[in-house]
Amino acid sequence: MVKTAQDIIIKPIITEHSMECLAAGKYTFKVAKNANKIEIAKAVETLFKGVKVAKVNTISVRGRMKRMGRNEGYTSSWKKAIVTLAEGSKTIEFFDGMI
Repeated sequence: MVKTAQDIIIKPIITEHSMECLAAGKYTFKVAKNANKIEIAKAVETLFKGVKVAKVNTISVRGRMKRMGRNEGYTSSWKKAIVTLAEGSKTIEFFDGMI
């Protein structure tokens, strides 16, 4: 099955820490659990035109224990990717208004 860029990049992660990393050219995304670094880099370059990816760091985030009254369970685990853009690369417009 062929994965499209929209299947690989699920959504951006917007937290205080990820907003501080924007100045260094690092963008954080929630990605598909089975995506590798090469697929993530290609997906970012196709979704955001004019962007050149320098490197990709991935983190597998474990599900957290949650309780609702006496019932307990785990949230689903997911994968996070921190994408560093190359020097002189265009910025991602989606994040520009948030700095």
